[in-house]
Amino acid sequence: MNKQDLAKTDLQPASQPSDHHDTFEDDIVRVRGRNLSKQDIEHREGSPTVHEDEEEDLPHSLYVYKHANHITSFPNRWSRIRYWLREPAAEFLGTMILVIFGNGVDCQVVLSTNTNVSATPKGEYLSISFGWGVGTAMGVWVSGGYSGGHINPAVTIALATFREFPWYKVPIYVIAQVLGAFTGALLTYATYFHALDAYEGKGIRTVPGTASLFATYAMDYETSVSCFFDEFLATSLLMIGVLAVTDKKNGPPPAGLVPLVLFILVLGEGACLGMNTAYAINPARDLGPRLMTWIFYGREVFNYRHQYWLWTPILGPIFGALAGALIYDTFCFTGSESVLNRPNTTARRHHERAMRSARDKVPAGVDNIA
Repeated sequence: MNKQDLAKTDLQPASQPSDHHDTFEDDIVRVRGRNLSKQDIEHREGSPTVHEDEEEDLPHSLYVYKHANHITSFPNRWSRIRYWLREPAAEFLGTMILVIFGNGVDCQVVLSTNTNVSATPKGEYLSISFGWGVGTAMGVWVSGGYSGGHINPAVTIALATFREFPWYKVPIYVIAQVLGAFTGALLTYATYFHALDAYEGKGIRTVPGTASLFATYAMDYETSVSCFFDEFLATSLLMIGVLAVTDKKNGPPPAGLVPLVLFILVLGEGACLGMNTAYAINPARDLGPRLMTWIFYGREVFNYRHQYWLWTPILGPIFGALAGALIYDTFCFTGSESVLNRPNTTARRHHERAMRSARDKVPAGVDNIA
């Protein structure tokens, strides 16, 4: 097939030139929805195509490059690797940023109360709420365009249940989120290593002393049921807020401002509901740092209050997010993505009958010939 034949079939200009209609603007054309330079076409005999393994799920905005004896949408090997890893990598990076800000403000506020660390305190409880709010906003800003900015396993599971997020991606997202939280906690621990020595004593690390700067622990007066309920309620409110600001029919904020709204939401939850259990509201935010403290503080971090780590900061947020999504979809959401809005058998039957009736109807202006 020559270039003239290509021009008549599946080859179209990416954009029409302003003055010369016989040339391609910027020497780029589109082949099967993808950009391709004229040089690549002239170099290659026959119809330029993309390999079958690259055919699915490739964004049309990617340029197509000639590589060896085939045409590829990636300029180099790392571009290909990054494309396939971009979603878990974004979740990893976003969750890491969240935990660096959150654990960082915890360490600064608490450690600076000791005169061996600082002559004057460097913050107060409201500072902690601000720190976690900023961490949430920055984490979502960094990851939102590539992965959706979940940075929270409870949110991921709720979206898979109520918003058709692919279930096969759930374990990938959760692993990336936990690893990101672990890395963020480890970097924060390294940052405040000497301050921790000054606070507890050189080389001394105790769970009652400083482990709560990284993972969450309940106040002594809290019962097990109360701990679970605190996380359940706080995460329910978080999930309702997340679904509300992403609902196109519910006055969503302008593009790019969702992280700012989430900052306000997390700031409010910390200021109002954070005292009892340190408002984990995110299983990765607790499990990742808890794994880090396991290395330096010992296994007591998992034995605390009969496996508190499992049923409060992990199961509490997961069930809370599911409940929040159920509540929002029951009373507000009208989109077809929700399981609550899918047509029942009767509705499907009426729809099929209407489609058949419309298909059999004689168009206006056409004589009905017997």
